Amino acid sequence: MTQIMIRPAEESDLSAILDIYNDAILNTTAVYDYQPHTLSMRQNWFAAKQAGGFPVLVAELENHVAGFAALGTFRTWDAYRYTAENSVYVAPHCRGRGIGKRLLGRLIEEAQMMGLHAIVAGIDADNAVSLKLHEHYGFQEVAHFRQVGYKFDRWLDLKFLQRIFE
Repeated sequence: MTQIMIRPAEESDLSAILDIYNDAILNTTAVYDYQPHTLSMRQNWFAAKQAGGFPVLVAELENHVAGFAALGTFRTWDAYRYTAENSVYVAPHCRGRGIGKRLLGRLIEEAQMMGLHAIVAGIDADNAVSLKLHEHYGFQEVAHFRQVGYKFDRWLDLKFLQRIFE
C-alpha cells in the first residue's frame, strides 16, 4: 500500500497546488470561479497564508502532490480571529484514496494547536463527497444559501458547515 504523507506546503509545491485548484475551477463546482488562476496568484495566496499564520498542507503520494488543504481568514474583523475557513482539494486522479480525510484531519489538529474556536466550510450543496467528509469530522450544517452561484449553465446552492471546538 502506498503511503500518503501530509506535510506543510513549500514554495516548490505551488505549481502542483495551482494545477489541482485550476482543475477544480474548470471542471467542478467546488470553486465558484470561472477563470484559471496564475502562478503569481497562488504565490500571493501562499504568502498571505504565511503572513496570517495559517497552515497550508499538502498530501504527497509517490513523491507528487496529490492534494492540499488550508485554513484562512473567515472574516476580516478582529472579533472573528478565533474562527477560520477551511479548504480541501484533491487531484482528480487521486480521489477516493482517503487523501481528503487525511488532509482535513491534520488541518483540524492544526486549528486546535492555533487555539481556534471554530472552523467554517463553504461547500457546494451537490458536493456529497465533501459534505460527507466534513460531517465525518463533526462539522454540522448551519446555513443553506439557495442559488447564490451560477456555473455550468445552472444555479448553485452553497452550504456552510461549522465545527466548534469545545
